[in-house]
Amino acid sequence: MKRRRGRFTRRLGHRSWPGYLWHLGRSPYFRYRNARYLHALRVAVAMGASIGLTTGLGVPYGFWASITLLVVIGGLQHHGNIRKKAFERGVATAIGAALGLLLIAQHSVLGMTSLTYALTSILAGICAYYAVGKAGYIALLTGITLVIVGGHGDNALDIGLWRAANVGIGTLVALVFSFAFPLYATYDWRFRLAENLRESARLYTRLMIGAPMGAKEQVSVFAQLSRRLVALRSLIAPVSKELSVPAGRLEEIQRLHRSILSGLELLATAAAQREDSPQWGATREVLTARRSVMRRMLLASARALRSGDTRRLHALARREVGRTPGPDPDAHLAYEMQGSYWLAQRLSEQSRQLALELATIELK
Repeated sequence: MKRRRGRFTRRLGHRSWPGYLWHLGRSPYFRYRNARYLHALRVAVAMGASIGLTTGLGVPYGFWASITLLVVIGGLQHHGNIRKKAFERGVATAIGAALGLLLIAQHSVLGMTSLTYALTSILAGICAYYAVGKAGYIALLTGITLVIVGGHGDNALDIGLWRAANVGIGTLVALVFSFAFPLYATYDWRFRLAENLRESARLYTRLMIGAPMGAKEQVSVFAQLSRRLVALRSLIAPVSKELSVPAGRLEEIQRLHRSILSGLELLATAAAQREDSPQWGATREVLTARRSVMRRMLLASARALRSGDTRRLHALARREVGRTPGPDPDAHLAYEMQGSYWLAQRLSEQSRQLALELATIELK
């Protein structure tokens, strides 16, 4: 108990408990590590607010606001995605509600049930056609809102209006609560990329000092690196919106990241054969300086991503250019050594280019 109390005291430092909790709430790394818990808490509080608002104001059919809330924010953690989804939901609500009300109006005037069913089916087909394209979410929700508001055309006009209003209320509540402890996609992107770069630096150093990996270990290590790589790919669009950075720049960082992992995997595959060559000792000496540059660049990039300060990366990358030796024409390497030598050159260049790309981005 004393040991646990001492650990908590060290964490608190000179802060009070409220100050410590406020510090944790503002910490990007804390939000990244506890994203699921924060998201669950936010949705729970937002649901309570939606229920309290619609019940307190006596809004009929208030459960549609809660349904809309879950549609907009329930499966999305990141602030950028939620804003996009809320906007799309708002557009779809306006279009779907207008079509639903028109459906009710024509049914009340003409009273032709068969025509109403035919129009509903045609509109649903049009929404399905566009749901496969770029604006698929808007088209899908337009069709859903159409049915929610208009039913099969036999809904009362006031019911349709209240349901449309509830969808708008749910969207607004979801958008408001997306600003409460916002979980930016940038946090996931920063810390996942930093983890991969640190692991890449460790692997590169291990491979260059002549410590090969077993087949099972290699599969396990690179499978984990690949999972993070794939996860980063899906974050490019929201990160681009949150940082106001062109998606093409993030794509270039993703490409360099992927190339570094591919090069490391090739080095790991060739490690066993390389160790059997009598030329490896001389080759390792040639690669020592390049190994140090590669490791420094990867670790510096990882630290910059963790801290959110990338300003020093540009100067570091420029300074490391003079420390990286070029090809040695007098180094007569055996055939099986030339691949490792060439890969080491490419990897050092790619790690430096990655640092330069990161230096152009102002993180938050």
